[in-house]
Formats: sequence, structure tokens, C-alpha cells
Amino acid sequence: MFDLDRWQEIFSSIRSNVLRTVLSGFTVALGLFIFIVLFGIGKGLQNAFSEGFAGDAKNLITIYTGKTTLAYKGLQSDRNVSMNNDDYDFLVNADKENVGASSPRYATNLMVKYGKESGLYQVHGAEPGEQVIENRKLVDGRYINSFDLARKQNVAVIGRMVQRDLIKNGGSIGKELDINGTMFKVVGVFSDDGGDRDERHITVPITTLQQMKKGSDTVNTVYIAYNDKLLNPQDAIKYGDELRDKLKARKNVSPDDENGVRVWNNAKNMNDTFTFMAVLTAIVGFIGLGTLLAGIIGISNIMVYIVKERTKEIGVRKAIGAKPAGIVALIVQESVVITVVSGFVGIGVGVLTLSLIGDSLEEFFIKSPSVGWGSIFMAFIALVFSGLIAGFVPAYRASRIKPIEALRTE
Repeated sequence: MFDLDRWQEIFSSIRSNVLRTVLSGFTVALGLFIFIVLFGIGKGLQNAFSEGFAGDAKNLITIYTGKTTLAYKGLQSDRNVSMNNDDYDFLVNADKENVGASSPRYATNLMVKYGKESGLYQVHGAEPGEQVIENRKLVDGRYINSFDLARKQNVAVIGRMVQRDLIKNGGSIGKELDINGTMFKVVGVFSDDGGDRDERHITVPITTLQQMKKGSDTVNTVYIAYNDKLLNPQDAIKYGDELRDKLKARKNVSPDDENGVRVWNNAKNMNDTFTFMAVLTAIVGFIGLGTLLAGIIGISNIMVYIVKERTKEIGVRKAIGAKPAGIVALIVQESVVITVVSGFVGIGVGVLTLSLIGDSLEEFFIKSPSVGWGSIFMAFIALVFSGLIAGFVPAYRASRIKPIEALRTE
């Protein structure tokens, strides 16, 4: 391995046959390059899909109502179905052990003023569980609590964009907002992974907002984060369907009506997404491994050609006393050197390409494409090992030829 004469012969052979060397290394470098880029793009797709679920709790079940499309139990179709506080309590208590966090929501757009600034904002009447449901992080102050609900307090938690638009300078806690003619004290400021749109929302106790709406107990939406320590995705899908069916029965909506009561279940959506990602990963993996295999076959064919081309040289070496093991070692070592150097080139170009891509393909749902060094290392080792085998097999066969037969080879 550390024979200086052998290394000099290897580099002399490489210098004398530049085209042959480049062609040998190109298949290896190209194989690793395509492998890294494909797997990186696959990872970028996974990142984009995962981020799509980052705005809200991943274990979220959303229940809302609409107009019926079918007549049922003497009630005509095209009937508005609405929910109230009792319906929310019914849904939460139907299987209470399956509930992790929950909140009803009554949402409406209201004019909000502070000093000379004003704007139309979406105001949510909700319970404390909304913070978990929306995956909100407090920047300052606190969220609404059970005391606020019980006392129907005029308190509000605002998003960062509301703070920026209305209050602008200084702290927001303790400031008073005029919401549709009623003064609310700001008790908290939140950030939201959903972005600027979700940070332009204001949350107040649902009891307070319902009171402002002439004592209405209407609920637009019910949010339930299922207990993901107790329910797996399949159980959660079943749980969501059961809640839908129970509410349909309670509101006299036909079991076949798809519009009267609707459920958006993240467990089902994530299950479909993970299935899609598994198929996508399998396809990318198949193509990537196919590319590596093509590289392996390519270098194997080239090494067979190289050994055949050097048959006379091998015959001369044997005639002057070279041992078969030394001939094999020389060719194998040359093959490994070419594979290793080309592999590093392929890795460098592949990683650089992913780095240059960055988030430029985000509009195509590819975010931060990358490949773990573990996967790169395994692919590199596979190609180096293949290069070793590709050089050893034909070299071993050639070393078994008698010198006189090798010298006669055309």
C-alpha cells in the first residue's frame, strides 16, 4: 500500500491516460452528484410538507357547520346548522379522556382603534386552550385565562402585527383598544408560526364577545387537540368521525349529508401526507440507488476495458518476474484512487449545488434541500468498495494468464 514505486507507476499511468481516467472518474462523480441532489430535493419536499402543518397543533380536529344538502326527519334541505356553547361542551365531554386541549371559537371582523390608528381585524372569542391549538408563543404578558372567562373580562391578547400596526411604539401591556366601541385592556402579545396573517388576529374571552353580540351563545368552530399519547393517527381519525356523527345526530343532520357538519382532521391529512412522502421517498431512493448502480456498472465496464488494454503490459510484468498479487494490487489501487478522488469531486459539487439552490425552489414546495452526511458517507463507501471490486475481478483474471498468452493478445 505504501510502496513508493507502485504509487509512481499509478500516477504515471493516470498521466499517460488522462481521457481514460476522466471517463472512469466521471461515472463515479456523476453517480454521487445525482444521488446527493435527488435525496436533497426529496428532503426539501419533506421540509415543505412538515412546515405546512407548523401553524397549528398537529393533533388538531376542527369541527364546523354549514348548510344542509339533504332533507332529514321532516326538516328541509338548505337549512343553516349552527353550534352553541352546549354543543361545544357535548363534543368535549363525549370522550373526555381523548381530549388534550380544546377551545370553542366565535370569530368576527370588527373595527379596532388605538389613538389615531384604526383598522378592521379578525377578533376571536375563545378559551385558554386556543394558545395550544394555534401553537402561539407569548412575546409579552399572558394569555386569557379561566378567570377572564368567568368574569367576562374586557381583556385582549393581540398578535405582533396588531401591535405594530396600532400601538407602534412602547409596550403594549395595559394599553386599551377600542373594539367596536368597547374598551379592552391588552394583557398579552403573541407570535404565530402561521405568519403575519395569523399575527393580525386578536383574541378575547368568548364569553365577553358573545355578550357583546347581544348575549348570543353562538360558536363558529370547535377545536379539539386529541390526546396523541393515547390515540395513534388511525384511532384519531376514528375519533374525529365519531364526533362528526354524534354532532350530526344531535343537530338532526342526515348521516349522508357532507355539508351540514364538517370535520377537518389533521390526523387524516398527515396520514395521507406521510403516505405520499413515503412513496416519494421510495421513488427518490430507487432513482438515487439506480444512479449509484449505474455508476458502479460504468466503472466496472471501464475497468474491464482498462485491464484488457493492459494485458500485454501484464504479460511483460509477469515475464520479468512480477507476482500476480503485485499486479492485482497495482490495478486495484489505481481503481480505488480514481474512485476516491472522483467521489470527493461528486460530493463537493453535489453539496455545493444544494447550497446554491437553498430556498430558491420554495414556490415548488422544496424548502432547504439537504442530505445527511451519514447517507453521503454510505454512498461514498459503496462506490469505493465497488471500485475496488471492479478493479480486482478483471485484474485477478488477467494475473492468471500465462505471460506468452498475454503477449500474443491483440
